[in-house]
Amino acid sequence: MRAKELPWSDKIRRRSESVLLPSENKLVESCPPPCPHLRWRLGAELGKSVVYQETNGETRVEIKESVRGQDIFIIQTIPRDVNTAVMELLIMAYALKTACARNIIGVIPYFPYSKQSKMRKRGSIVCKLLASMLAKAGLTHIITMDLHQKEIQGFFSFPVDNLRASPFLLQYIQEEIPNYRNAVIVAKSPDAAKRAQSYAERLRLGLAVIHGEAQCAELDMDDGRHSPPMVKNATVHPGLELPLMMAKEKPPITVVGDVGGRIAIIVDDIIDDVESFVAAAEILKERGAYKIYVMATHGILSAEAPRLIEESSIDEVVVTNTVPHEVQKLQCPKIKTVDISLILSEAIRRIHNGESMAYLFRNITVDD
Repeated sequence: MRAKELPWSDKIRRRSESVLLPSENKLVESCPPPCPHLRWRLGAELGKSVVYQETNGETRVEIKESVRGQDIFIIQTIPRDVNTAVMELLIMAYALKTACARNIIGVIPYFPYSKQSKMRKRGSIVCKLLASMLAKAGLTHIITMDLHQKEIQGFFSFPVDNLRASPFLLQYIQEEIPNYRNAVIVAKSPDAAKRAQSYAERLRLGLAVIHGEAQCAELDMDDGRHSPPMVKNATVHPGLELPLMMAKEKPPITVVGDVGGRIAIIVDDIIDDVESFVAAAEILKERGAYKIYVMATHGILSAEAPRLIEESSIDEVVVTNTVPHEVQKLQCPKIKTVDISLILSEAIRRIHNGESMAYLFRNITVDD
């Protein structure tokens, strides 16, 4: 069925293009975020709304047409300024709720703060806070892709559809990587082993895991918990003395699996600071891999990531367009993009028409 024949009466609503950076406006045709593709696939137009910032930095949202009793889909990609994007989403959702929209569905391909989903020492679970704020603002459903931790879905009091980008990345491997049968799937740390195993089993390829001190991304610094008590000569009750926890000692860096004379494909969900990927590529080169690919769903590519990738042993970085990265692609030709608007548009269509979402999750296991 062609897009123009789809039964679609409601509007897709997105934050105004006027809040984007000028460079993103100019480069939107070279590698656009999912929104223009979604509009074309669904045969729908953007709803009339304006989002802008006051001179004092406050965000203002104005809905320019009636949304009473309608299903509204807010498509929000996350640019460089994460906090501004979050506030725009919250304020627009609340404005639509105030305007008596029937359902407000947030289409957030990359969910921000997803890495802050666990308690770290005296920190906080910011992802849980954001989930509560979105519910309070009026969202009734969220469509997202490859959450950093699947357990994040439990933070929400409304349905969350966590779609997968792996079918598109697997298709890229099969169609765009010559001689991929001679490849091995690599996890750059034990934490990524499950994802790598899923790719390896589906492609019928070998698996390798990098393990060792160079892959430690979390600093175990003294935060004062082991400081002496405020009162000198404080005594401990004889029955309350706890056994001492032994400190972790990272082993020397090793590669579990054979990568000699093979194509190494490193898979992960997010590629932001690329130092760990560059270090993994160097290790794989030393172990005999002759070509190295990095594949991830969300290509945030912050700071000096394009330059580091260009100067590294990595041959190609493949990411989806869940996050705008047009500028980074101009700085580094090694970065390639896979379009995932097809699955997002189908999810929107099925939710709007009240159809089952099971088709989009076929062959998806608990570990995927």
